[in-house]
Amino acid sequence: MSYIPNYEEALEILKKYNKESFLILHGQIVGGVMRYFAEKYDPDNIEFWEVVGLLHDLDFGMYPDEHCVKQVEIMEELNIDESIIRATISHGYGLTKANVKPEKMMEKILFTVDELTGIIGAAGLMRPSKTISDMKVKSVRKKFKSKNFAAGCSRDVIKLGAENLGWEMDYLMEETLLAMKRLVSDLHI
Repeated sequence: MSYIPNYEEALEILKKYNKESFLILHGQIVGGVMRYFAEKYDPDNIEFWEVVGLLHDLDFGMYPDEHCVKQVEIMEELNIDESIIRATISHGYGLTKANVKPEKMMEKILFTVDELTGIIGAAGLMRPSKTISDMKVKSVRKKFKSKNFAAGCSRDVIKLGAENLGWEMDYLMEETLLAMKRLVSDLHI
């Protein structure tokens, strides 16, 4: 019988398959950002959104070349519910061999903010304060426009995601930055 893990269970699963602290922190950041958006758009399913964000890169640490593909196998072995499997692998649409298009609002947000959190996090590390706590949207916009900065973060995915959500880029950047700032004290980023 399949199940939906709670946050603590999901964190243990993430740690089992990802030994690098960066990958665990990334999962926590994306999970926290998803929690923030769930509070606004789906308050009855906050923990579900957070768990999806936390587990979205479950297979990346051990199987980076099979990202979003191996994840299905791992989650099925763990009897994780199909709704989490589908949601987590949809973030790799067009980027990996997983061909699951993000359709639900939660999937579209995950698809979009996964890449954007990378840019914001990298921008924070470049600041004199080494944090995002004093960052403004203007700085995010500037780093976003610099194609050489955090080059591994796809601007095309972020733009497509914002378009699919019907959101202006400024709104997306502002809300994602606010969500990440809320995490600063909890995760020390």
